[in-house]
Amino acid sequence: MAREQLTQLRKQMKQYGIDAYLIVSDDFHASEYVGDYFKCREYISGFDGSAGTLVITALEAGLWTDGRYFLQAEEQLKGSGITLYRSGEPGVLRIPQFLQKVLQKGQCLGYDGRTISVTYATQLKEALREKEIRFEENMDLVGMIWKDRPEMSAEPVWLLADCYAGKSRREKLMEVRRQMKQQGADVFLLSSLDDIAWLYNIRGNDIAYNPVVLSYSLIYGDRAVLYVNPVCITDVVREALEADGIEICPYLQVYRDVRRLNREMNLWLDEGTINVALRGAVPPGVRLINRRNLTTEQKAVKNPVEMDHVREAHRKDAIAVIKLIYWLKQNYGKRQITELEICEQLEVFRCQGTHYLGQSFAPIAASGAHGAIVHYEPTKESSIPVVDNNFVLLDTGGQYLEGTTDITRTIACGSLSPQQKQHYTAVLRGNLNLAAAHFKYGCTGANFDYLARAPLWELGLDYLHGTGHGVGYLLNVHEGPNAFRLKEAGDRVGTVFEEGMITSDEPGLYLAGQYGIRLENLLLCKKAEKTEYGQFMEFETLTLVPFDRDAIVPEQLSDRERKLLNDYHKRVYETISPYLDAEVAEWLREETGAI
Repeated sequence: MAREQLTQLRKQMKQYGIDAYLIVSDDFHASEYVGDYFKCREYISGFDGSAGTLVITALEAGLWTDGRYFLQAEEQLKGSGITLYRSGEPGVLRIPQFLQKVLQKGQCLGYDGRTISVTYATQLKEALREKEIRFEENMDLVGMIWKDRPEMSAEPVWLLADCYAGKSRREKLMEVRRQMKQQGADVFLLSSLDDIAWLYNIRGNDIAYNPVVLSYSLIYGDRAVLYVNPVCITDVVREALEADGIEICPYLQVYRDVRRLNREMNLWLDEGTINVALRGAVPPGVRLINRRNLTTEQKAVKNPVEMDHVREAHRKDAIAVIKLIYWLKQNYGKRQITELEICEQLEVFRCQGTHYLGQSFAPIAASGAHGAIVHYEPTKESSIPVVDNNFVLLDTGGQYLEGTTDITRTIACGSLSPQQKQHYTAVLRGNLNLAAAHFKYGCTGANFDYLARAPLWELGLDYLHGTGHGVGYLLNVHEGPNAFRLKEAGDRVGTVFEEGMITSDEPGLYLAGQYGIRLENLLLCKKAEKTEYGQFMEFETLTLVPFDRDAIVPEQLSDRERKLLNDYHKRVYETISPYLDAEVAEWLREETGAI
């Protein structure tokens, strides 16, 4: 039996002559996380992971998601009438090829073009060209059947002071216009929410965990326009923005204004983030400069003020996480502790710090077999007590005025087996070796990935996710363009690591039905020495929380790795112990002692 929502959607497809319908996870801005209004894929399928794409035909329905969510999706799709397609697995067709297989010549593919990027739509059209498929790109079929659909978020916009941003919006706009002039662009169309928030030094709460504002922007040579729901803008915010030459217009007016662009203009946009509907509003004759948003790389390179504040954010976060680990170690075995209770207790400790604004993503506290579900999030229904003689995988993050944090620690509860310790130590070795990379300027993420995977590969093991992602400043916890990954997608050229970029270092291992291990620190890229061979670079580890000695096999560490661990633990103790009470500080001293 299919879900009722699936049945109703198929009725709409039949009514409008649509043979296949595509539902992605995106909002109108290609955001990773989306507000409740945009959760169409979840409404139809019941799968609530943050990544996945749904394809529905009259006879079939399939959900494509990546390795982080295989186990979760398998569980949530039971009885839905929807088949799970494990992206990247041998024999699993990509969505364009699947559509090429199931659609007949001249049939129709539909989707809501406001949620599909131009780049992705182009891939679909190329794959289906020979079949002469017709495209219906402005069909929000889910909206037609979703009777109690939540309202679109409209939270207040607030200003991030220059003392935290490190650079004023006037300075940022000057730099944007300088680069526009270099590229011959008359106007720049921006739709990615983190870029807009960074450019204008504004923050909001329209998406859970990401302090961004539902908005668009057009930047001209002499003025800028911010398109946002007017109810979100206070008089104070309006006056500050207008004083810097930024006009405020209604959110959806951007479509009208794009249609009215002068046909002789040169328009800079990023087809990887601009949606099909917005691209379709561009008048014929406008010359397009299709390049990555020029704000994206500027945003990724933290300025000195941001770097100093981010160090402070991680100091605060370390205090909270260390208190949590101590609390768990002290209470485990004395009473029952659930996954949800761990998340709630960590939130208590984080709230004790100053300038804490909330979580940077949904917290993961996964005990035992739940740890093998890469992005498992405990709920009232799924939360279990801590499993004896196993791991608790804790992946959480915070938003502070001083920046964004993201940390994973895997904690031993009870006695571990030799295999569990061997696996933990291999993951730890990968984490330490990547953090210690010393490299010549010009390297990209694919140059580093082996450092993290090598200890696992030596054992014939691996993990099915990237090794690290970029992190914003009081923005999205997952931001590009920098990343550690095994290989670049297609013919994409990797991003060169620059001083000021922050990237996560998070190798892991997941054994279905048994346990999961992940160890994550955030790394700040910095310049090292410059020699006759060029500029060399290194990483500063921002995260300051000990690894679990109860899970480490010292004999499996090389002398270099042992020194890296001891030096890191020494720094953790010296930096964080002054902020802890005597009992916790003494425990930390023991946990960070040399091995």
